[in-house]
Amino acid sequence: MYFVQVIVNGILLGSVYALLGVGMTMIFGIVKLTNLAHGEFVVLGAYLSTVLAPLLGIDPVLTLVFTVPLMFLTGFLLQYFLIGRAMKKGAEAALLVTFGLSIILQDGMLMIFTADARHIVASYSMMTVSVGALEVSVLHLVLFAISLVSILSLSAFLKYTHTGRAIRATSDDSDAAALSGVNISKVYSIAMGIAMASAAVAGLCVGMKWTYYPSSGGSYLLIAFVVVVIGGMGSVPGTMVAGVLFGLAQVIGGANYGLLISYVMLLIVLVIRPKGIFGK
Repeated sequence: MYFVQVIVNGILLGSVYALLGVGMTMIFGIVKLTNLAHGEFVVLGAYLSTVLAPLLGIDPVLTLVFTVPLMFLTGFLLQYFLIGRAMKKGAEAALLVTFGLSIILQDGMLMIFTADARHIVASYSMMTVSVGALEVSVLHLVLFAISLVSILSLSAFLKYTHTGRAIRATSDDSDAAALSGVNISKVYSIAMGIAMASAAVAGLCVGMKWTYYPSSGGSYLLIAFVVVVIGGMGSVPGTMVAGVLFGLAQVIGGANYGLLISYVMLLIVLVIRPKGIFGK
């Protein structure tokens, strides 16, 4: 029964890691850009939910109604007016722009929110439910549900909508997509908006599960990067699977060896299948 408990905890933890990686895999796979500010966007999403929940007197999960559209619009505008223009001058210029954004965001959050640790508290944060001999945190179930709904919704959007098909066509071959009438710059902007919106959701989950600081973005960027590499660049299902594997490795390894096992798993995947588990 202990083994089953570990598996369940690993899957629930891995869903949060998968959500961290979704935004990164969108930018990797579609825009072909390493977004070094992704971790700071996640932390920004956490701060927005932290501020809005008590201000509006609502459950932290309901703050997504406000943060997701706001972050989507921010990402769209950043890509359209700033990062997109830098990309015309080469990948290095765009990379430096995202690096600059990460520094600006980190210092800005430090000035506004100070360096104090923050945490999003909900009424069910300390509650547990018993399923037979298993003890499962209600908070973990809520975060799992948020992650699952977000990733499945994104997968359905990419598969069944006209915009989603345009995004996938651009990911496969941007030149051919452009010849077919796809507005590449608009697609890139939408992809960045989706990545930012997913960062808002990931920020909520991160803030509810762990304490965070303005400087926490680097660690979340690293986790997202590892999950994307393991799952396969641009693969949303691969990100989900990789996140669960990463979570299982951490739970099995515990506080002392969890990260070590996770990064050893990354090295093994890179040796056996450099493109990732679901990479094309």
